[in-house]
Amino acid sequence: MIRRIAPLPIGLALALAAAAPAFAQTRHNSSAPIDFASDRIELQDRANRVLLTGNVKITQAEMTLTAARMTVAYTGQITNGSPQVSRLDASGGVTVARPDQTARSQYAVYDLNRRVITMVGGVTLRQGANNVSGGRLSIDLDTGRATIDGSGVRGGTTPGEPGVQNSGGRVTGRFSVPKREGQ
Repeated sequence: MIRRIAPLPIGLALALAAAAPAFAQTRHNSSAPIDFASDRIELQDRANRVLLTGNVKITQAEMTLTAARMTVAYTGQITNGSPQVSRLDASGGVTVARPDQTARSQYAVYDLNRRVITMVGGVTLRQGANNVSGGRLSIDLDTGRATIDGSGVRGGTTPGEPGVQNSGGRVTGRFSVPKREGQ
């Protein structure tokens, strides 16, 4: 179902444009090495994947991804002695952090071939005092565009509070307003 939304007032449209896409403003180096740490690792070589569990932390360039559990899928191709990682599937309190910005959800998929991170389940995107919550967040690491939609998630009772599963979802948030002269 596609919902039509009335045009936003110019001020609000500018605030939205400044806040949501800011998560990925600088181009991420998705070719940088991926460092990992976890409590346990299980190599499933025949399935071309690695299962990381317990306090998982993945770092690539200036981005950090943490979760309770993560599956790292790789191709059979070996380059410079290493398999080519193609996808990371994370679950359980997922956090993606870059300098000055943090996104949280229950699940996330980082598709390294497409250079896109998709987060679902009680998504919250924060930058400073600004925050936006919804059901699904898509971050295109090449273009710097971040998109949040309701995706069957109803916002919390407080603006910017993580949502709960429900149909007819909405995106909620709060943008800080700089203090103006005379106030």
